[in-house]
Amino acid sequence: MSTLTTPIAQPARTAQPAHPARTVPSTPSTPSTPSTPSAPAASRTPASPGADAVIPAPVPARDHRVRDDGWHRLVDAVRESGQYRTRAEAESVTRIVLSALGGHVVGDERVDLARALPEEAARVVASQIPATRRLTAAEFVDSVAPRIEGATPATARWDVSSVLSVLPDLVGDALVTRILAQLPAGYALLFGRAELTTAE
Repeated sequence: MSTLTTPIAQPARTAQPAHPARTVPSTPSTPSTPSTPSAPAASRTPASPGADAVIPAPVPARDHRVRDDGWHRLVDAVRESGQYRTRAEAESVTRIVLSALGGHVVGDERVDLARALPEEAARVVASQIPATRRLTAAEFVDSVAPRIEGATPATARWDVSSVLSVLPDLVGDALVTRILAQLPAGYALLFGRAELTTAE
């Protein structure tokens, strides 16, 4: 706004050389000439760009709020599932478990999982390098335990289940079934499902 007022003020100052016109008393109509530069000094032109600048600003802000709400709802669900005392603790556990899961889900299931998750969670999953060896459910829990401060194998299993068990409601049972189909036996319990065994 300040850049618009500066050029408007400059022509108003140059129009002040109406003083030499006063040396000609015979033409009193000369003071009418300074009135013409005073007309463009009206602040009609800066008003229109100011209105245009306000309109696009709220649009991206709404999108970011929607994306953040999805992540917040996921963390809140994990906090309730795991009965964590603070939201920060629930958020830390959510990131660690999702990053571990992202390394073991591959193919179309990995892509669809990232699409179904909130943007922040999708970045955590998609940024992981695929694991070179599939881990059993117990090995998966053991791999997560060192990454959680003060965790034991028992508490790590609780943490993993607290995150994975909220995913079916978030991404859908059908996608979870596809994910479990490419993981070794034992993961269903971590997702809050009963482990089905078939006789061989």
